[in-house]
Amino acid sequence: MELLSNLALGFGASLEPVNLLYCFIGVLLGTLIGVLPGIGPTATIAMLLPITFGLKPETSLIMLAGIYYGAQYGGSTTAILINLPGESSSAVTAIDGYQMARKGKAGPALAIAALGSFFAGTVATVLVAVFATPLTELALQFGPAEYFSLIFLGLVSSVALAHGSILKALAMIVLGLLFGLVGSDVTSGAQRFTMGIPEISDKLEFVAVAIGVFGLAEILKNLENESDREVVATKISRLLPNREEFREMVGPVLRGTALGSILGILPGGGAILSSFAAYTVEKKISKTPWEFGKGAIAGVAAPESANNAGAQTSFIPMLTLGIPANAVMALMVGAMIIQGIQPGPNVAIEQPELFWGVITSMWIGNLMLVLLNLPLIGLWVKLLTIPYTVLFPAILVFCSIGVFSVNSNVFDLYTVAFFGLLGYFLVKLGCEPAPLLLGFVLGPMIEENLRRAMTISRGDWTVFFTRPLSAGLLIAAALVLAVVFLPSVKAKREEVFQEEG
Repeated sequence: MELLSNLALGFGASLEPVNLLYCFIGVLLGTLIGVLPGIGPTATIAMLLPITFGLKPETSLIMLAGIYYGAQYGGSTTAILINLPGESSSAVTAIDGYQMARKGKAGPALAIAALGSFFAGTVATVLVAVFATPLTELALQFGPAEYFSLIFLGLVSSVALAHGSILKALAMIVLGLLFGLVGSDVTSGAQRFTMGIPEISDKLEFVAVAIGVFGLAEILKNLENESDREVVATKISRLLPNREEFREMVGPVLRGTALGSILGILPGGGAILSSFAAYTVEKKISKTPWEFGKGAIAGVAAPESANNAGAQTSFIPMLTLGIPANAVMALMVGAMIIQGIQPGPNVAIEQPELFWGVITSMWIGNLMLVLLNLPLIGLWVKLLTIPYTVLFPAILVFCSIGVFSVNSNVFDLYTVAFFGLLGYFLVKLGCEPAPLLLGFVLGPMIEENLRRAMTISRGDWTVFFTRPLSAGLLIAAALVLAVVFLPSVKAKREEVFQEEG
C-alpha cells in the first residue's frame, strides 16, 4: 500500500503540465542527440546543466532523465539505417540492424528496437519503484564508514567494468579524484592544488569540467572523424514485424531486459555494458549463431532491450544512495547539488515529490518515445543530412553561454577549454573519460566520509573492518579486483567489448 501511495504522489508530480512539457522536451532532445552520431547524452546533459538553475528540481531531473533514456531509442535509428550508431550503446545494434535494413526489413528492425526498448524501459521502471523504498531504508542505516566503503566499491567496480585497459581506467579514476580535491580542505579550509589561482580556491566548477570533458572533447573528436553518410533505407514499406518476427523477438527481449536490469545497477555498467553483454549471451545460446552479423532479429531485440533496461536501473543507486553508477548519473548528481539538494537516502524522505516524480516520469517518457519514434523516422533520417561542421559552432556557442551563465565568470570558459583539450587527448590515448568524471564527483564524497569516520573513531583505522556492513563492502571490492585480473576473466571481458572497435 505504501508503494501505491508513493506512486500516486509521483504521478501527481510528473503529470503537472510543466513537468509533462519538460519530460517531452527531454525525450525529444534525447532522441535527437541519439540520432545525430557523435554527440551523446553525456555531452548533451553536461551542456544543459546551466539551464536547470531556472527550473524546479523535479522538473530539471525529469528533463535530464528523459534525455538519457531517450538517447537509447534514438541511437538505434542511425545504427539500423546507416550503420552509424548515434549512441555508444547502439553500436551492437548496428551489426544486425543494418543487415536487416539492407534486406528491406528496415521497418521491422526499427519497430523491434522501439517495442523492445519500451518493454524493457517499463519493466526497469517497475524495478526502480519496487527497490527504491527498501534500499533507501537500508541506506539510512549507513554511517560514514559504510559510505566510504560503498563509494570505494563503486570506484573499483567502475574500473573493472570500464572499456579498454583496466590500468588506464584506474588512472582516470585517480586523475578524477585529484581534480575533485582541488580547492579548500574539507576540515581545515586550507587551500589545496590551487596553484595560487583564486578562482578555484573553493573548487573546480562541475559544469565547466563536465562540458569540457564531454562537450568540447566530443566536438573535437567528431570534427576529426566526420565522414560521408549514406542512408540505405529512405523508404520504409512495412513498419510492424510479422507474426514470425514477433515470435523470434520475445525471448531475446525478455533475456535482454533481465540482463540489462542487473548490469545497470552496477557502478560503471549502465546501457553500454548491458547491450554488449546481451548480444554476446544471445550469440552463445543461439541454435543458429551463424545468422548473427547477417540480420538476426535477436541481434537487434536483445541489445536494444538491455541498453534501455540498463539506462533506467542505473537510477537506483543514484536515487537511493546518492552514488552515480556511470558518467550520466554523475551529471544527475551534479544537477541535484546545483539545486541545493544533498544526494542520498534523505531525498526520498525530505523531497518525496522529486524522488517519486522522477521515477513515475520514466513510464510517461517511455510511452512518449514509442509514440514519437516510429511516426517520425522520416524526420530523423533527414536530420542526418546536416553536416557536423554546421552543427558544431552552434553547440560551442550554446556551451559557452551556458557555462558563463552559471557564475558569470570568464575563468570557467578557460576551465572548459582546458578540460576539453584534456578530454580530447585522453581519447586519443585510448583512455575513457567517463571514469574521470566519476572520480571527480565521488572524490570529495569519499574524502568527507573518510575524514568523518576517522574523527568519530578517534583515528582508529579498524573502524572500516569492525563494522560488518563496511567490512562486507570492502571485501566485495577486493574480490572484484582479484577476479577482474584473472587471465580467463580478463579475456572474457575483452570478448564482451570486442565488437565496439
